[in-house]
Amino acid sequence: MLIQPVVLSGGSGTRLWPLSREKYPKQLLPLLGADSLLQATVRRVEGIAGAEIAAPMIVCNEEYRFVIAEQLRLMGKPGTIVLEPAGRNTAPALTIAALAASKNELDPVLLVMPSDHVMTDVAAFQGTVRQGAELAAAGAVVTFGITANAPETGYGYIQSGAAYAANSISSGDAKLIARFVEKPDLATAQSYLDEGSYLWNSGLFMMRASVWLGAMRVCRPDILLACESAWAQGSIDGEFVRIEKTEFAKCPSDSIDYAVMERLATQSSAAAPAGSLPPGVVLPLAAGWSDVGAWDALWQVLPKDDAGNVGQGDVMLQDCRDTLALSEGRLVACIGVSDLVVVETADAILVAHKDKTQDVKKIVDSLKKQGRAEGSIHRKVFRPWGWYDSIDAGERFQVKRIVVKPGGTLSLQMHHHRAEHWIVVRGTAKVTRGDETLLLSENQSTFIPLGTTHRLENPGRVPLEMIEVQSGSYLGEDDIVRFEDLYGR
Repeated sequence: MLIQPVVLSGGSGTRLWPLSREKYPKQLLPLLGADSLLQATVRRVEGIAGAEIAAPMIVCNEEYRFVIAEQLRLMGKPGTIVLEPAGRNTAPALTIAALAASKNELDPVLLVMPSDHVMTDVAAFQGTVRQGAELAAAGAVVTFGITANAPETGYGYIQSGAAYAANSISSGDAKLIARFVEKPDLATAQSYLDEGSYLWNSGLFMMRASVWLGAMRVCRPDILLACESAWAQGSIDGEFVRIEKTEFAKCPSDSIDYAVMERLATQSSAAAPAGSLPPGVVLPLAAGWSDVGAWDALWQVLPKDDAGNVGQGDVMLQDCRDTLALSEGRLVACIGVSDLVVVETADAILVAHKDKTQDVKKIVDSLKKQGRAEGSIHRKVFRPWGWYDSIDAGERFQVKRIVVKPGGTLSLQMHHHRAEHWIVVRGTAKVTRGDETLLLSENQSTFIPLGTTHRLENPGRVPLEMIEVQSGSYLGEDDIVRFEDLYGR
């Protein structure tokens, strides 16, 4: 049995601000160990018993493409990266993935996973996925419901119905889907927990590619038609698969749940839904799942000391209880506090009560309304060639630390409003400056006058580290005129 992992990586994770930001969201961050959440998602499908696992397929927007490609490269997991030219929610994303997986007349079982979830019990996850794969291979659309242990108001719920009877295979704990319900209030959530047939909606799905496309043909033919046209007119761009922008823009926006899954729900105790739709089945999953939707959820899944505290980075905790403190650089000291979240980054500090972490999004919304960069980007900005960190700025000057990975090349460019001074700290820099080409090594520098065409490259085998001092009347990132660029920007 061939299982095709499909990782949907489109969320922005604003409730985990200031670590997660729109231009570098939570799925790209290593919140629980060395792997990012996306890397952990890809890694947890390795070694599922009795199944052949295809190379991962990541569906994402263009903003994250180079970072995702680099994270897969570091894992030694080359895969297919499908770029959505616009956000259209999960149903079109999965439809594009199903079309991509169907090439060469293949019809694999798709394992559809959000890129930003946590599973602390990988063995249990793989065991349940193996059971789901059998059901999906036989024609069902399978979703996974998380066994609820609290009256959670932050999740949607799935009510399970009658036992699912599949022909010739063991259906185990599989149940027909009775209905989907939205995030409830506390009293309703408690009633769901007491009733016992309700599971948290995990956003995980399995089905054959052909089964999903067939269901879309019945439920949302408009979405299917737009996706088929956009896919047919797409192109290969290096390691990326690009969907045709104009055609995809015509595609309506809808979620997997609304587009198809709710149509599969049934109250019938006897059989699957009638007609041309496949049966909708829910499997209970108990694998330490969390969607890490806010800081209190992250605190719950991280290892704690005897007082319930989590400290990461340069953190000191004195007489504290049930507190999460994270530092990316500076010392964070907490004394005599409880139930707090304290997060330090280079350009922002968050202090919040754990009961109010869902309101972090309101801060992000306010930052964006004020036009403040902290709402969407980090001070440290990743680029396909490496990264830069804006370490200081003032009137008519800005200082950046620049790191270019081996073989990395910045675009051939020019600025109308600023000049630049470059000082090499480590490694070797190949500099194009007008008609000149220079090689600079440690402790050497050069000056790029305003209006001069220039390019920076790292021809060496170690990262190139530099300090750049910009001076001029305008220092915004949009003062770049590109003439050549290896990365198609």
